[in-house]
Amino acid sequence: MIRVLLVDDHDVVRSGLAALLAAELGIQVAGQAADGPAALAEAERLRPDVALLDIDLRGLDGISVAARLARTLPGCRTLMLTALDRPGHLRRALGAGATGYLLKSSTPAETAEAIRRVVAGGRVIDPRMQGDERPGPSPLTGKEAEVLRLAAAGAHSREIAADLFLSVGTVRNRLSSAVGKLHARTLVDAVRIAVHQGWL
Repeated sequence: MIRVLLVDDHDVVRSGLAALLAAELGIQVAGQAADGPAALAEAERLRPDVALLDIDLRGLDGISVAARLARTLPGCRTLMLTALDRPGHLRRALGAGATGYLLKSSTPAETAEAIRRVVAGGRVIDPRMQGDERPGPSPLTGKEAEVLRLAAAGAHSREIAADLFLSVGTVRNRLSSAVGKLHARTLVDAVRIAVHQGWL
């Protein structure tokens, strides 16, 4: 019997998943959690075979939970089940030790099959995300990525300049260069593209 821990911050999603998985032969829902810290506590208590994790969780996101479980409970396989179809999220999850990444539009049968495959030692990537686990090379230099990362966090050019001991002009030039290299219309668009591709 494969014991599964369901982790999602929406009660209706957890309840629905629990009902669907209960109908699958050889799969038992051992427990549920609604946030990151509760997921870690329940995993430690229950020692499930698989943790089915959403990414958007309160307290600690699902990717961080997967990374902690990989270190503390290596016998527990982690399978992300998320609405986030961004390559950057997929690569972060796999880098954190997740053994699978499924989109929430997957059917119950696909979800159950993914659970069985990761328990058997395999890795599952949603067919719609195939190929996205390998990042393309970033066109940004390290310095351009650095200023873009600070801008993404909400810092203005003057704050970035003070933080990095640069002139405001240098910061603006690097941001402008990053926008151009990413073929973005605006700085906000450049941040969106870089995050989506996993370059920030």
